[in-house]
Amino acid sequence: MEIKEKILIVEDEFIVANHLKMILERDNFKVIGIASSVTQARNMLAQQKPEWVLLDIILQGDETGIDLALDLIKSEIPFLFISANTNHSTLEAVKKTQPYGFLVKPFRPKDLLVMLDIARYRHGLENQNKANVNTIEKQQLGFSGIIGKSPLLAEVLSKISIVAPTETSVLITGESGTGKERIAHAIHENSSRKNKPIVVVNCAALPLSLLESELFGYEKGAFTGAHSRKIGKFEQADNGTIFLDEIGELPLNAQVKLLRVLQEKEIERISGSETIKVDVRIIAATNRKLEIEVANGNFRLDLYYRLNVFPIELPPLRERKEDIEELARYFLEKFATADKKIKSFSPKVLDRLLSYNWPGNIRQLEHLVERSILLNSGDQITQIDLPSNTVLNTIPQQADLQSLQEMEKNHILQVLNSCEGRIYGPEGAAAILQISTTTLYAKIKKLGIKMEHF
Repeated sequence: MEIKEKILIVEDEFIVANHLKMILERDNFKVIGIASSVTQARNMLAQQKPEWVLLDIILQGDETGIDLALDLIKSEIPFLFISANTNHSTLEAVKKTQPYGFLVKPFRPKDLLVMLDIARYRHGLENQNKANVNTIEKQQLGFSGIIGKSPLLAEVLSKISIVAPTETSVLITGESGTGKERIAHAIHENSSRKNKPIVVVNCAALPLSLLESELFGYEKGAFTGAHSRKIGKFEQADNGTIFLDEIGELPLNAQVKLLRVLQEKEIERISGSETIKVDVRIIAATNRKLEIEVANGNFRLDLYYRLNVFPIELPPLRERKEDIEELARYFLEKFATADKKIKSFSPKVLDRLLSYNWPGNIRQLEHLVERSILLNSGDQITQIDLPSNTVLNTIPQQADLQSLQEMEKNHILQVLNSCEGRIYGPEGAAAILQISTTTLYAKIKKLGIKMEHF
């Protein structure tokens, strides 16, 4: 049988390392070595380049698997983490390295092989995306209702064009009002399932008591009031697509059943004894940070990586302001009526639209244009009622919050200033931050910190 990819295992527990080796070799992967420390792994990497690295976080020596991950990123070697450490700070550090998977110890052999299959598939898609990124024109794609020409939107459209024709699960993230459902429809409309239904489920809108019956259906007599059999959303979406909006609101018991659908492609109705095969593509969306939900025990890590095969993050409207005018004109045309033939915005109104921060994103702009049409007379909108900035600022808005990267950069700068730029030694920045000097140098480079900054 044909040998699959070459894999390096970096794991300091002898029993776990050999267990991994046995599973991989039984599935025709070639294990080129086992390293118990970052130093040993680097020596092995200098001699032979693997196609994949399985990487523990806590290793022998002073450096961690996250330190080695930074080397692998530079060498363009894909990697996956295997660790028992799932606290919030660890998951945040892991996320920044963008691994292709994270397997929690203890694990089943099947979990490892499934994670590897997903990782290999995703890596192949990304390579295809890089090869095709400049060959796809927006006009060739059926993206109805997606308005704008900004570089950030073009990047989203490029990702859709790659993933839509496949059967891959997609996780769409972004703030409320950024158009996640529209993106889900675009993926479905450009897939081989486009002539089959796309079934939309808002997980946040369903009461907990109804959630499972809505998703999986029930048999007659399953509970009081169940006078007949009900077909659930997954059966309705058979051979099509199901869009699970606000997936972060899904309770843990429903997450277990959803995981089974992803793994086994089968469901059971409530009080049913029959196992029903379903062929459904899953697209999920959330405005929550699922990594934080995982760390807090509210979302299953295995389900997160099952859904996160191909992530698409939607930018907020404030980061694509070059699209605001086109979007506003689109909504103006959409809501114009025979009685309200408004054709344009005054220059003053356009300036106000462009300078506003849009905490409610595209949905807020849409509602604002619709309301403005009703309140304005004539053929031009000359007045627009934007919420006061002073009112908005009384509540912390998403736009006012720093990203984790900005917070990390500012904190490192503060430490570097406090020790006058010293990095080494017991009073150096690395010691204060409790990270290795290698990690600190990598962070300084990644965050764009220069000597003149401190």
